[in-house]
Amino acid sequence: MEMGLGMSDVANVKSEVGRHDPKSVSGAATVVAVEGLGKSVTDSGGTLSILRDIDFSLQRGETAAIVGASGSGKSTLLSIIAGLDTPTTGTVRLDGQDLFVLTEDERAALRAEKVGFVFQSFQLMGNLTALENVMLPLELGGQRDARALATDMLQRVGLGQRLGHYPKVLSGGEQQRVALARAFVVRPAVLLADEPTGSLDFATGETVMNLMFDLNRELGTTLLLVTHDRGIAARCEHRITIEAGRMVR
Repeated sequence: MEMGLGMSDVANVKSEVGRHDPKSVSGAATVVAVEGLGKSVTDSGGTLSILRDIDFSLQRGETAAIVGASGSGKSTLLSIIAGLDTPTTGTVRLDGQDLFVLTEDERAALRAEKVGFVFQSFQLMGNLTALENVMLPLELGGQRDARALATDMLQRVGLGQRLGHYPKVLSGGEQQRVALARAFVVRPAVLLADEPTGSLDFATGETVMNLMFDLNRELGTTLLLVTHDRGIAARCEHRITIEAGRMVR
């Protein structure tokens, strides 16, 4: 799955979204709450259920892996949690906010404030340097010290000497580290990762995942990732197994 960010995610970063303390909603620091989630599509051949009765929640700083066979619905689930797709039934609360009472533009603004993304294909801006790629979400959010914050985050992921390099001259592992820095620099409430090591060799993938888990612990970000890698899934506190659109408990 490629959870491409639409133009509204850029255009509406500064728009106002109702902010809720998740503790006031559930009595705990629940960052992701998926409630009775279902997704179906209808065409000339009838109705196809992609997801059915999905329920789980994650607290601040927890880690979880969504696992399952190809076509089981896990990528659709991640896309709905990001607010990039809409469910047929149920809802998602992100840091206390019900995503689907918001307009599309309000969801885009909430994503900009609360969500970091890491993709298998990196999705860096080819015409921007590593530093400029990491500065971009900060600048869109009106952060005045974007350069200093982006520089610090790139140094944390071991790229302090590569600030002025463009993606085309970086290795796959370096590009994914830039993507990690870009995702974490805004200190998101939740980081969503889709097969983050899928295009990397084993050793490079291990390095990237170590960085991801280190930053997760350091910043207290809730980490939710889709993976086929059993080793990565085993490192997470929770495993959400999807089979034919249902959670296996």
